[in-house]
Amino acid sequence: MPSVPTKLAERRKSRQIQVGSVAVGGDAPVSVQSMTTTRTSDIGATLQQIAELTASGCQIVRVACPTQDDADALATIARKSQIPVIADIHFQPKYVFAAIEAGCAAVRVNPGNIKQFDDKVKEIARAAKDHGTPIRIGVNAGSLDRRLLQKYGKATPEALVESALWEASLFEEHDFRDIKISVKHNDPVIMIEAYKQLAAQCDYPLHLGVTEAGPAFQGTIKSAVAFGALLSQGIGDTIRVSLSAPPAEEVKVGLQILESLNLKERGLEIVSCPSCGRAQVDVYKLAEEVTAGLTGMEVPLRVAVMGCVVNGPGEAREADLGVASGNGKGQIFVKGEVIKTVPESKIVETLIEEAMKLAEQMEADGVESGEPSVAVAG
Repeated sequence: MPSVPTKLAERRKSRQIQVGSVAVGGDAPVSVQSMTTTRTSDIGATLQQIAELTASGCQIVRVACPTQDDADALATIARKSQIPVIADIHFQPKYVFAAIEAGCAAVRVNPGNIKQFDDKVKEIARAAKDHGTPIRIGVNAGSLDRRLLQKYGKATPEALVESALWEASLFEEHDFRDIKISVKHNDPVIMIEAYKQLAAQCDYPLHLGVTEAGPAFQGTIKSAVAFGALLSQGIGDTIRVSLSAPPAEEVKVGLQILESLNLKERGLEIVSCPSCGRAQVDVYKLAEEVTAGLTGMEVPLRVAVMGCVVNGPGEAREADLGVASGNGKGQIFVKGEVIKTVPESKIVETLIEEAMKLAEQMEADGVESGEPSVAVAG
């Protein structure tokens, strides 16, 4: 039988940097980031949100630093956070130095809107090198350097890449290469092209992002399309899904994108049919109840919830555990074999019971846990 590839492309060869405890680039796994929405100066609220993000699977968190009060809070937040903290700096170069001194795991700078940034590169490079602090050069379409806007007319892929590489070259002049780069745009097509060009012209690790992606549904689609196009070509070392939604939702989407591309070990996966006129049970209700009953399970387990006899038996056999439903009853499959037939009213509790048995056996066999996720397939 022909083998099925486990990944679509080899990872681009990039240099590796260390963001606190998380390696980024090289052969390190693609990491998932998010950003707090609290005022950073409110230390308690910010640490609470970081704890929630950590629990959701976030590996790196970014905090805004627009004021001196925010800068003053960085040392405590960086020290008490369970995951590496990156300070996000715009407009004021003095906060770059404050973040480095505070012990942040990295600093994101936006060269396009920091006044006289290029004049400060030598000092920033020295301070960052002395403290072992990586710098993310974060170029955004909405805040591109005025000189490049005049040259290109708008934020083209070429303009974004030229901005990023120019700034990187300034750091290189001072022998500083502990850098990662992002070139974000709200249009996935422009963003994809910019990252492809950037990947071909440097070996720095790349932070992927569709900036201002939009509300949850739209932003999820745009991010999944853009990240999928790049990650499937081996481009990208860390990702942040930008949604007009709670930060934990960004992490959830990011993890699911990585799992879908086999760039992260899959956790719980529910394979359920979309339902159609052939269905003889309420597939929506079954899938929701099974998902709710298995929430929190961390072993990589695929559960198929199917509503008719067309695809049901085949999908159920392919899963670790499954049900093919019809005529008021369901055939329960475990590892491809029918173990029992139960009435429709017993399907959910039987699946949960069998899932728990499988999970216990997998844990006893030493199967590593993955992050819980839910995937829906037709």
